[in-house]
Amino acid sequence: MDELYESKMLVEGMRSALMPTYGDYGVVVKRAEGCRLFDIDDNVYLDFLSGVSVVSLGHSNEAVNQAVVEQISNFGHLSNFFLNETTSRLAHRIASFVSSDASDKGKVFFSNSGAEANETAIKLVRRFGGGQRYKIVTCLNSFHGRTMGALAATGQPGKQKPFQPLPPGFVYVEFDNLAQMREAISDPSVAAVMVEIIQGEGGVVDASPGYFEEVERLCKERGILLVVDEVQTGMGRTGRMFAFSHFGLDPDIVTLSKALGNGFPIGATWARTEVANAFMPGDHGSTFGGSPSSCAAALAVFDEIERRDLLRHVVEVSTYLRGKLSELDIVHAVSGMGLLLGLRLKRPVAKEIVTRSLQNGLVLNALSDQILRIAPPLVVSKNEIDEALAVLSKVSSDL
Repeated sequence: MDELYESKMLVEGMRSALMPTYGDYGVVVKRAEGCRLFDIDDNVYLDFLSGVSVVSLGHSNEAVNQAVVEQISNFGHLSNFFLNETTSRLAHRIASFVSSDASDKGKVFFSNSGAEANETAIKLVRRFGGGQRYKIVTCLNSFHGRTMGALAATGQPGKQKPFQPLPPGFVYVEFDNLAQMREAISDPSVAAVMVEIIQGEGGVVDASPGYFEEVERLCKERGILLVVDEVQTGMGRTGRMFAFSHFGLDPDIVTLSKALGNGFPIGATWARTEVANAFMPGDHGSTFGGSPSSCAAALAVFDEIERRDLLRHVVEVSTYLRGKLSELDIVHAVSGMGLLLGLRLKRPVAKEIVTRSLQNGLVLNALSDQILRIAPPLVVSKNEIDEALAVLSKVSSDL
């Protein structure tokens, strides 16, 4: 009882100095390795959230950590008045994967997070539109970040309401509704369409076959930019380096973050050269954007994905995981792709399952009362999947 009391006091002491913006799980982690977390009471947790789709190579990845150590032994930060090889190499690496156009590999702007990457995209769209075209069409139930511009792009009125008035210039349509999309982009002041391939925070929602291809065709027909938010789906999570490639898309702007640095803060906004060149010196900036240490981590992430053939591995283990999840009595349907899966439950017990799972050593996330998000590290093994499934089966059996 004394140890439990001390743990609770420690948790409350830690919370007391932090703004109350996160509904934390009340667990104090002392170390993490691979797919597992270890708390101060020596409890072990299998992490099937991976830092919200961030530590795709697993916690404390040796190759990533070593790359950062080697970089900071030379320098950890430079202002963007100076060039450095690490940041430049990463920009070229991203461009080589995003662009399928051999004659135009595009250009990259670095920031520190997904919200900042999307803010960059929003400003770039406005700059490219030259004032005549400025509206951006986004989807209801989307999530693009919590800064004011990214929140304005996010199609969730409940998240927006406390912070009104938000920046104007955004038009919202139902996700997977081509009729509404056609009507919205008929407005001559529309400059871009901004979409997620899978609506992650919105409930791991998929689109119907042909939806994205038709959206791209409509954009090209009307000279509208296509912006793809790959913050959660990028870097191999769906079994491709970027989720848009499942549909053969050729976007004008792509935003990245989360798994790009495997835990080191980095965001990136790629754009076709014609679009990227709309920015002039002083139009945009980020003090820590392009940090050499974070860029070194991201280069190691690309190397590890290729060296370990993780795209193939994701396809293999996700097929196994999806099949097993579908067999659980509590599950109505499974959505998503690769290792970003949503469990739609037969009853509104998602939050209870998260609590019970945590007590049994499994980290999950409830996106609503009836939807669970499953997003383990890409390196997860079938044995670890079986371990997680055993917990899920146990905790949901009597709900």
